Amino acid sequence: MRRVLPKVGGNYSAILDAGCGIGVFSMQLAKLHPEAQVMGVDLEESLVRKATEITRHAKISNCKFQRGDVTNLHLDHKFDLIVSVDNLEHVEDDVRALESFRRMLNPEGRLVVHVPGYYRRWPVFKRQVNFDVPGHVRPGYLKEQLAERLTDAGFTLLEQSYTFGVLENLSNNISYTITGADKRNRYLYALAFPFLALLAYFGGFQRPSWGAGVLAVCRPAGDDNSGLLI
Repeated sequence: MRRVLPKVGGNYSAILDAGCGIGVFSMQLAKLHPEAQVMGVDLEESLVRKATEITRHAKISNCKFQRGDVTNLHLDHKFDLIVSVDNLEHVEDDVRALESFRRMLNPEGRLVVHVPGYYRRWPVFKRQVNFDVPGHVRPGYLKEQLAERLTDAGFTLLEQSYTFGVLENLSNNISYTITGADKRNRYLYALAFPFLALLAYFGGFQRPSWGAGVLAVCRPAGDDNSGLLI
């Protein structure tokens, strides 16, 4: 979470978490921006209900959820900030989803996208195609592929970087070996979790030149198509 949220500092009145799941990022954004109204949208009705329930118990008043298809968003108003975290790899027509984000974004707004990288290191030094995770329609994205998708959808790229370096990769690889990304071996995972969390925590302070995730910040393209690639 630390990888994405520092990129969205600023003043926003309306924030959209597209593909919100149970609303982890939505609620964190609502806490970071108490002046903003945060909307979380997900295709799965059960996840929307769960997110609504958690928010109610947490007494977060500026965060709401509703069911919606990220490839065809029709909401009541536009947003100053749209965040899409590990969502596009689940979407067959990812460019259509990005075009939908663009329609829902104010002209001066920002889109922050995080996706899994196409490759990761296994266990540490050997690079291989990302895991076959249930629900993913593609392993992930190369940095250049994500930039191309954003450009095709009408965005200007302002910043792009890798996330999840060696330590975070190692933590995730061990986690995947235990659970298979399918909730297997829960008790073993519970025992390993404190070590894995500590490993990932220290990895979060790295600025990797290559990693298993890709982060992009962009704005709607206009007459000035200049951008900054990092």
